[in-house]
Amino acid sequence: MTDGTKRTKRSAGLLLFRRTPTGPKVLLGHMGGPFWARKDAGAWSVPKGEYGDDETPWDAARREFTEELGLPAPDGTPLPLGDTVQSGGKHVTVWAVEGDLDPADVAPGTFTMEWPRGSGRTAEFPELDRVAWFGLDAARGVVVTAQTVFLDRLADHL
Repeated sequence: MTDGTKRTKRSAGLLLFRRTPTGPKVLLGHMGGPFWARKDAGAWSVPKGEYGDDETPWDAARREFTEELGLPAPDGTPLPLGDTVQSGGKHVTVWAVEGDLDPADVAPGTFTMEWPRGSGRTAEFPELDRVAWFGLDAARGVVVTAQTVFLDRLADHL
């Protein structure tokens, strides 16, 4: 923005879920890159990403799913799970879609950043370094804190 105001960052994502005899499971991704490498609690996320004014949140959610997992976004009826604001101020909108995939089939996209910081060197890292299915209770223990609301909303719907 040219007027000096800071634009709110917005992200959109898809929470893939499947029904199992022991209850619903959700697919989460462990954030890639050196900052998250040795973390577990709070280091998992709904596959999501930022979007601008030229894209709808739904289109961004589908695009980001494909970019982050290297697989097509699932077909199916989207269940809107609403919005939340993460601790850094990012506004996140998520839909749940019922589907299934094998985490071994995931081929995540990558990003480049300076690493180590201040070194002048760049390195490439996976967007997500792994994905896994979690029951809702287990997911609450590892997902980014602000995103637990999406798990609660999915549970209420199911």
